[in-house]
Amino acid sequence: MQQKRRQLIASAVCLALASAAAACGAALATAPRQEAAGAKNERGWTPLFNGKNLDGWTVKIKGYDPGDNHADTFRVEDGVLKVAYDKYPRFDGKFGHLFYKSKYASYRLRVEYRFVGEQASGGPGWALRNSGVMIHSQSPQSMRKDQDFPVSLEVQFLGGLGKGPRATGNLCTPGTVVQRDGKPVVPHCIDSRSKTYDGDQWVTAEVEVGPDGRVRHLVNGEPVLEYENPELDEKDADARALLEKGAPKALKDGYIALQAESHPVEFRRVEIRPTGG
Repeated sequence: MQQKRRQLIASAVCLALASAAAACGAALATAPRQEAAGAKNERGWTPLFNGKNLDGWTVKIKGYDPGDNHADTFRVEDGVLKVAYDKYPRFDGKFGHLFYKSKYASYRLRVEYRFVGEQASGGPGWALRNSGVMIHSQSPQSMRKDQDFPVSLEVQFLGGLGKGPRATGNLCTPGTVVQRDGKPVVPHCIDSRSKTYDGDQWVTAEVEVGPDGRVRHLVNGEPVLEYENPELDEKDADARALLEKGAPKALKDGYIALQAESHPVEFRRVEIRPTGG
């Protein structure tokens, strides 16, 4: 009887220890990474977001000068970079972008994001659970004060609405054009072949930008969209302004910017791995 009691106690202790270990592992898995921005980590990735503040980033919100973070739209809390609208009476078309300081040409970019909460009052219907990351973008200083979106390639993030399929990792082309299979793409936005991600779950989006002009989008490790030869669109007024100032028509490099389109969104990892070329 004494031996059986000891066995039961030992089993209970082991079970408790296993549960504690599992809880600890889960906490570590979901905790935001707080690596120094600009310093390579053990996987060869360079964090652009340091988990503490917006150092190295410039805010540009429609109607405001670069650097004016209207209503604390972009902020860092608990190691997470947040787009928030709790200080907005109404959205009123104040589309915003957060630009990293450096230009990049050939690289692999990785962003972890999730949508949270409710859309800001007055936000357009199409912007519900809608955000993205802009690549090959113009600088915030070169944008018009009242410009909605920078001339760029938008890797569009869409959250599921619980009403059927809604792909993420799509492409939109403000002031730009691309090709697929050697032919120009006419629609402003191209849907990817990704799964739908409902709720407030974290999603990992990656972008591969090659030196040959090819771009590939991945969502949770799965390739979902490919295109090539991005260029400035001569039919777009903002793109024409860049061309008139001497910008090359072919988009070979540019800035990276996170988007704010009226729905709260969080980013817990933004990192890059240049690939040369």
